[in-house]
Amino acid sequence: MIPLAALVALLFSTLVHADEDIYVDGALSGGWQNWGWNTVVDFAATDLKVGDSSILATSQAWSAVSLKDPATFGSYAGLKFDIAATPSQLQLYLESTADSVQSPSIPVSALGTGINPNSFTTVVIDFSALPPSGAPLGAGTWDRITWQALGDGATYHLDNIQLLTSIIVKPQFLSAEPLANNLIAVTTQGAVDFKNVTVSLNNTPIKVTNITTFSPADTPSRTINYLKLASNLKAGSITIKAGTLNVNYTLPAVQYASIVTAVSQPISPLIYGVNWPTSASYIQQLGVTLSRWGGNAVTAYNPFGDFTNAGSDWYFENRDGGNADSWIGWVKDAGSKAMMTIPGLDWVAKDTTSYSYPKTIYPDQQKFDPYKPDAGNGIFPNGSYVQPPPDPNRGYVPWNTTAAKKWLKELKNKPEFLFVDNEIEIAHATHQDIHPQPVSYDEELSRVIAYAKAAKEVLPTTNIAAPSTCAWWFYWTSAIGYTDNAAHGNVDFLPWFLAQMKSASTTAGKRLLDYLDIHYYYAPDTGANDAAAKALRLRMTRSLWDPGYVDESWIGTNKENHQPNQNAVWLIPRMKQLIASNYPGTKLSISEWSSSNDGDVTGGLVTVDTLGIFGRYGLDAATYWATPDAKGPVGLAYWLYRGAGTYFGSKTAQVNFANSDAANTYGIYAATEGSKLSVVILNKDTKPLSFDLSNLPHATYFMRHFGGAAGVAKWQTTVSITNRQYIVVPSYTAVFLRQA
Repeated sequence: MIPLAALVALLFSTLVHADEDIYVDGALSGGWQNWGWNTVVDFAATDLKVGDSSILATSQAWSAVSLKDPATFGSYAGLKFDIAATPSQLQLYLESTADSVQSPSIPVSALGTGINPNSFTTVVIDFSALPPSGAPLGAGTWDRITWQALGDGATYHLDNIQLLTSIIVKPQFLSAEPLANNLIAVTTQGAVDFKNVTVSLNNTPIKVTNITTFSPADTPSRTINYLKLASNLKAGSITIKAGTLNVNYTLPAVQYASIVTAVSQPISPLIYGVNWPTSASYIQQLGVTLSRWGGNAVTAYNPFGDFTNAGSDWYFENRDGGNADSWIGWVKDAGSKAMMTIPGLDWVAKDTTSYSYPKTIYPDQQKFDPYKPDAGNGIFPNGSYVQPPPDPNRGYVPWNTTAAKKWLKELKNKPEFLFVDNEIEIAHATHQDIHPQPVSYDEELSRVIAYAKAAKEVLPTTNIAAPSTCAWWFYWTSAIGYTDNAAHGNVDFLPWFLAQMKSASTTAGKRLLDYLDIHYYYAPDTGANDAAAKALRLRMTRSLWDPGYVDESWIGTNKENHQPNQNAVWLIPRMKQLIASNYPGTKLSISEWSSSNDGDVTGGLVTVDTLGIFGRYGLDAATYWATPDAKGPVGLAYWLYRGAGTYFGSKTAQVNFANSDAANTYGIYAATEGSKLSVVILNKDTKPLSFDLSNLPHATYFMRHFGGAAGVAKWQTTVSITNRQYIVVPSYTAVFLRQA
């Protein structure tokens, strides 16, 4: 007879360890609720199903199916579901509503190669190894699962959603690929046996002489094993067999490049910045040198209460804005310099609860906040702005330079940089409730001058950055349009602005503009994220420097400016020419830019390329929009250059290429720190590339890399370069080498 206590324990164990159904045929189970937004959901769809029915969802841009657990699911091992979707249109994340904590977003494209919109694919997500990085979910009161459409919206099916009590991790070889001079990089999970691993080059076996193993601390679910070969790699066919893994690569003829350390210029350390870093450890882990408090919300930031308003980004609602002073303090203590934004309009938020477009006053609006149904988006169903404009006193209090000086004077922690507002040229759209009229050349200039004078009066050594213009179109005109250009002698906006700031500074007897600040988002459409979109994404970085690259977007055919070489963005050299002609001595910053896809490995490679270009072409400062996932592709690009105290270098070294089309296929960046050389090699191709790097010393190098078959993780080791004439870089991979 089983004792009662043992029976109760057995029953409890059975209940605790049972898998939990969230959705099966027709309805959510066990108290689960859909907390999604802007999504039409059919919980009993029969057009595509496993069993009797499925969930059919049609989400607008950035909208979601979001399933809320009445309890928490952190004790479960993982999540299982069937999905039919276009992978490039969706991402998934987990959330703790109690703690307002969210997991990194998981691109659906990272969940498997077979996912498609016409049939179901079964997906299992292991909470101890979230894709694509392999990082654990970690402890927390996790209670929400969200499938979110990206910018183009999405229609998709979900079925058989279930929490799993256990996931069996099978020991296996995950990937193997040639790397550097004489290495095979093999990723594994579990305890595999290397006894039967074989490598052959041109049908000749090569002996493995040593194995070095590395497992990243923050993504411990996978391991990389560096197999050192008895002879160096060379052109030909290489075959690697490991367990059930059998892969073959063609090692191509080399691409020629030479490194010239005698030709150099300083690399500004301030190009490695981000907006809104999350913590001191984040700053140190990624090597963030510059941190920006910026974006649309800070336009209405009220430092006398720490209130702000999201503007058109979220239903013109006031909210808690955080304390700028303490933010500056911890950012600087972590080793980063601080960029702070001064509001430049006439109003700032008055509290954390008000909003501008109540349904009770404006019932006929396009959308309302799903969590605060009385708060509207200020747009009529036909897309026009709600009229008449709201009374600003509903959600705001007045703001002026006197208030700004009081705030800056009272700061305990002083920022090294001050911006005069954010994308003020489109305030009529982002903040239509407090500035419904388009901003003209003259208004924008007068606001920048007024707040620059106020800031310099209180903080004379701070750097003023402006006008933080949002995009290519507004570099050259205002929201009023080309009648505004005509009213100013047909001079495009940025050159006019620079000349006027020089004149105002002369009159004031002090420099009122230290940095010409712009925002730059790559314009080509890469939203499909297919092979063609990825290739475009990886070559569009040429817009930063190449006068011969016609932008593959509307910019490439638009002539609506008065600048030379109108079809090329040619961003950094162009802006430096404008500065030299109109206000010499002004520095150049790009306080918002993006990879165009933070979740895809190519987004990380774009970031590697962009950071290399920033250094090579002498950009003075830059901050990424917004806060890259430290374990994701973009975060790994920062880690590659500066993570955890290992730095790329303080001076560029010139790199000469034999291939005139190199920038479409690869990038090589070199730098020195004292007598030590660092090199970053970027393979943008879908196959391995090999390099002959003249003047690369034969030496021991600390190596970091991510991408390729090894995936998105922080891989690193120490290697000896004994043959600079044949260095292999796998497909879609970035490699960092620093001379020991």
